[in-house]
Amino acid sequence: MEMPEQPRSRRQTRAAILTHLLQSGGSFRPPLAKAVRLSEASLSRILFDLKAEGLIEEVRRPAPYVGGPTGLVSLDGSVALAALELNSQWLTVGVGSLSGELHYTERVPLPRKPTIETVGRAFREALTLLRDWTRRRRIAPAQIGITIPGLGRLSVSGNPIIPCDLGHISGMLGEMFANVPVEFTNSVVAHATFHRCRTENYPFSGAHLFVFVGQGVAGTWMDDPIEEDTLQPVELGHMVFGTDGPRCRCGHHGCVEAYTSLPALAELLGVSEAELLQLGNEWVSTIPIPARVRQELRRRLFRLGLAIGNTLNVKPCNGVAISGWPSLLAEDDRKAVVEGIDACLLGGRKLAQLSLAFVPPSSGNDPQAALAFAAFCLASRGGMPAASTEAA
Repeated sequence: MEMPEQPRSRRQTRAAILTHLLQSGGSFRPPLAKAVRLSEASLSRILFDLKAEGLIEEVRRPAPYVGGPTGLVSLDGSVALAALELNSQWLTVGVGSLSGELHYTERVPLPRKPTIETVGRAFREALTLLRDWTRRRRIAPAQIGITIPGLGRLSVSGNPIIPCDLGHISGMLGEMFANVPVEFTNSVVAHATFHRCRTENYPFSGAHLFVFVGQGVAGTWMDDPIEEDTLQPVELGHMVFGTDGPRCRCGHHGCVEAYTSLPALAELLGVSEAELLQLGNEWVSTIPIPARVRQELRRRLFRLGLAIGNTLNVKPCNGVAISGWPSLLAEDDRKAVVEGIDACLLGGRKLAQLSLAFVPPSSGNDPQAALAFAAFCLASRGGMPAASTEAA
């Protein structure tokens, strides 16, 4: 059996096991040992610890073949995680399990034009609800995951999309949840994590680019969860196609997001964004699309493809997963995205050996993405105490 070239720390080995279980939904011992490159004896020792800490459980299942293993190892359902997911209309707070089961959820509405103050108030209200709910049930969350649209390295002080003061929010968390590890992330990272851990038959296991087309358009580089920096957001939605284009919420004109986000789609289809959101995935079969509109839709999808192709020119990789409203369209319409990627990749898709997959949209089911992110944070630190309990 091949052993890892680099010796792994105990935390890394535990992280490898927990993230594998998170992404696979459960595994028998022999394939688990193989997947995380451990001997069955070493795996046994670590599973013993993880079980004692209440992080995993082993359930007897009929063996997959005669004489085969019967203990299915999976994450323990009793571990509680808390999640807060911010979008342009509300802040959703929830508590759930490692497998994504929701035990509690509540929405705090935001005003039409949110400010740092009103978003701060919404966070205080949501965190108070969370504290009261968990206290009444004597539940201590093992991790809190918070997702914020457009969060980047530079937005610690000011947020380009929904104004919020992270320092202030971290302070509230420190007051109300003093010993709970907290992680903030960009919404796209949370949606990517959600798909990687919750989509059955997710198309990629190695390094790839995940693109999310929702209220905004963004991407994230995904890699094997054992590597450091597995998830790195890329703001490909703000690639400018023409300064005479529609105004984008980032302040520029003609960004790919201004053409292909949900608000832009609603405008093109002649409905309000609220109507579009209410229809969910049903809009595709409910809203008639005249030929002229369909043509414009394809033109915009072509631009989205160009933005993805340009991103791959900067950092090549051979897999792209696209989630969001384009996934709902018929293949004829989706072809425009592929043509856009082909038009700008050096030598097109064939030469780049690019495989492209559309995964279902995950908008509208808050706080599931933030919950999946919280599970990923807990798993990737091996279920061990966070190196520091500082909020951000």
